[in-house]
Amino acid sequence: MSDNQLLLEAIALKKCVTATYNNVEMMLAPHILYSKHDALFIDAVALERNGAPPKQKKLGAFHLAGLQGLKLAERNFVPESLFDPASPKYEGVTLFAVGAA
Repeated sequence: MSDNQLLLEAIALKKCVTATYNNVEMMLAPHILYSKHDALFIDAVALERNGAPPKQKKLGAFHLAGLQGLKLAERNFVPESLFDPASPKYEGVTLFAVGAA
C-alpha cells in the first residue's frame, strides 16, 4: 500500500499513524491531506513524540516526503475541535479530510 493510500485509509477510519519525522518517532492523528506548491501535506495532531505525549495539543503540518516508515496504527482518534476544514488554508487544495465525530 502506498503512503497516500495509507493516509486516506487512516483519515477515513480515524486511525492514527506512526512515522519518523525529522528523526522523531511520532504517533499522529491525520486530519487532512492537501497539496501545496505541488507537494502533498497532512495536517495532524501529534499524540506522541518519542513515546511521550506532547506538552500541548496542536495541529501541525507535515510534508509527506518527510514522513519515513509510515504505518497504520491500531489506535483510533476523535477529530480535534481545533481542526477547521473550512479554513482558507485548505480552499481548493483539499484532497481528503476527516469527517465530524
